Amino acid sequence: MRMALGMVALLVALAVVAVVAKQQLGAVRVAAPVVPGAQAPASDASAPDVRTQSRQMQEQVRQQMESLMQQPRDIPEDAAK
Repeated sequence: MRMALGMVALLVALAVVAVVAKQQLGAVRVAAPVVPGAQAPASDASAPDVRTQSRQMQEQVRQQMESLMQQPRDIPEDAAK
């Protein structure tokens, strides 16, 4: 009896973990970050592969960082002394 109850509890826990993992993987596939100025993904068979998309995202981040680095910073009043 004790062993059967232990097995049932183990199967229930395994089922819960499987459902949560499936939901998490589904959320990763569906949700895509929205980047301002990014192009919409192509819906036909000529969609870029993962490596190309990764390079595009890296280039966008690099361009954004360079533009942010070019902006002048305000000097605090305490540092002017």
